[in-house]
Amino acid sequence: MIHNSLKHFASRTLAILATSLIGTASAIANPFFAFDNGLGRKSPSEQAALLKELGYDGIGYTGTGNFVARKKAFDEQGLKIFNLYVHSFVDNPNAYEAGLKEAVPQLKGTGVDLWLTLRGKAPDDTAAVRVVREIADLAAASGVRVVLYPHLDYFAQTAEEALRIVKQVDRPNVGLTINLCHELIAGNADRMDAIVKACAPHLFYVSINGADRKGTWRELIRPLDEGNFDVPAFLKSLDAVGYKGPVGLQCFQVPGASEEHLKRSISQWKKIRNPTAINSTGDRFRNYE
Repeated sequence: MIHNSLKHFASRTLAILATSLIGTASAIANPFFAFDNGLGRKSPSEQAALLKELGYDGIGYTGTGNFVARKKAFDEQGLKIFNLYVHSFVDNPNAYEAGLKEAVPQLKGTGVDLWLTLRGKAPDDTAAVRVVREIADLAAASGVRVVLYPHLDYFAQTAEEALRIVKQVDRPNVGLTINLCHELIAGNADRMDAIVKACAPHLFYVSINGADRKGTWRELIRPLDEGNFDVPAFLKSLDAVGYKGPVGLQCFQVPGASEEHLKRSISQWKKIRNPTAINSTGDRFRNYE
């Protein structure tokens, strides 16, 4: 009797442990990368070495310049360049930034996406749809995805505005990003769950950071362990719709040394994505369950 009870206890303990490990792996499945605006003036090799040391999966770069050297540096560390942040224009004869057309063939086979803003003003979506289709078709020839990046004071400022364009563009290689800080500055703190559900079918990227629920950029872009906005709840909304794509860390004008704030942010990322984390610092850092 005692022997059978011990066997049952051992079997159940192993099953619980296995379930926990599987759940943990599932919870942290999203690749986590840093924006290059959090790495100061470091060289690509220095950037890659630091991100490798801290445990990031890679980087998102601004612009198409120096791509070969950047990719070499990240390949050497076993890390990924996730995307290149580039601009397009709805009210300019030059519909996208110089060098984009020539740069796209370099991205073939790399898995690097174009992270595309839509800048300028227009009375309707006609020009935006035309520009995105043109870039999407150019990118498709090299197997590259185009991901709209909503940005304050641009033509597409929020994820829902980007979604409107994506639906009209109707290209399989075109999707969008939910940028947490840009949603917050638009006043959408209480609508994030609805935004995630609406955008889910076209969602290719998400960016996060620590933030207060409202304020200026100083309050809305902070290390991940700061702010009163409930980032874990936002991540739960993403999990609920099955989002497994990359998550980027926005670092625009975050004060302090890169080594310090990047370390703090990835430490917090691991805490809130690990369902077995012990809650010892209050509700803001509660278990992610």
